[in-house]
Amino acid sequence: MSLNKALTTFYKTKKFQNKGPLSVALVITQHAKKMGLPLDPNSLITDGGGQVLGLGKGAVQAVLKRHGIDRVLAKEGGRTSRGSLNKMRDYTAFLNQLHQEAAPVDLDTIEAFWVERVREFFAGKPFKIKLDSSRSLRSVVRDVISQAIARQKDANGTYYAGAVMQHLVGAKLDCFLGIGCFDHNGFSTSDEQSGRAGDFLIEDVAIHVTTSPGEAVIARCKDNLDEGLRPILVTLQKGVQVAEGLAENASLHDRIDIFEMEQFIALNLYELGRFKSDHQKIAVTDVVNRYNAIVSEWETDPSLQIEFATGRQKT
Repeated sequence: MSLNKALTTFYKTKKFQNKGPLSVALVITQHAKKMGLPLDPNSLITDGGGQVLGLGKGAVQAVLKRHGIDRVLAKEGGRTSRGSLNKMRDYTAFLNQLHQEAAPVDLDTIEAFWVERVREFFAGKPFKIKLDSSRSLRSVVRDVISQAIARQKDANGTYYAGAVMQHLVGAKLDCFLGIGCFDHNGFSTSDEQSGRAGDFLIEDVAIHVTTSPGEAVIARCKDNLDEGLRPILVTLQKGVQVAEGLAENASLHDRIDIFEMEQFIALNLYELGRFKSDHQKIAVTDVVNRYNAIVSEWETDPSLQIEFATGRQKT
C-alpha cells in the first residue's frame, strides 16, 4: 500500500477530519521528526497525565505558517479535546507500524498530507437553510440542528450541534435585545473554565444551552439560584423530559424554566417578524447573519457557518 493511501485510510477510519485530531497529527509528526521513529506514546503525555505533550495553538500554527496558512486551526490547538490522548495513541501506533513495515518513513510527505487536510477543513461546507413559506419556522430551526447532529456522528469528539444551538440562541437574543447587551463565548469554553454563570447572562437571568442535560447543568442552575439569578435551560425536545426529571429530583422543578430549542427560537422569529409572513424571511436572514458574525468571531471552524440554499423556492 502506498504511503498516501495508508494515510488516507487512517484519516477516514480513525476520524481525523476535525480540528482537534488534525492538531494532534501535526504536532505528533513534529515529535517524530525530532525524536525519530518508533515513538513511545507514554513519553508524549504531559507530567500531569491529562494532555498531549506540546499540543497547543503555537505549535500547530508554527507548522501551518511554514506552509503559508495563517488561519487559526484551533484556539487551544486541540488541547481541550477530550479525545486528544486517544487520537495521539492511534496516530503514534500508525506511525510506528509504518516504520516497522518500510523504514525510513517520509515524514515530510506525511506533514504535507496533514496540511492539505487542514486546507480542506477550512474549505468545509457550511450548513444550509432554505427559506420556504410553506414550511414552519420550527422546521427551519430543526433542519439546521439535524444537519449538525448528522455531521457530528461522523466527527468523533466535535460537538457541532451544541455549538450551533449556543450561537443560534446568542444570535436571536442579539437581534431581539440589540448587540452588546451580553457577552458571547466560544462553544469549547465551559462555564467552569471561565467562571461564567451560564452560556449567557442577561440582567439577572442565566441561560444554559445544552443538547444533553445532565446533573452538572442542573447543579449550575442551583448555583445560579443561590447567587440570586434566574436560570433558563434550553435543550432539544428529547432533552426536555430528562431535564424536568433531573430538576424534580433536585427539588428545583418549579424554579428552573426549561424550554425546547426549536420553540425557543421559532417564537422569537415570529416576534421579530411581527407575525407578518413577508417579514419572516427578513427575521430569519437577520438571525442567520448575526449567527455567522458570532461564529466568525468566536469559532475557528468555518463549516459552522450557515448559508441560504440556492434554487427556486416556494411562494
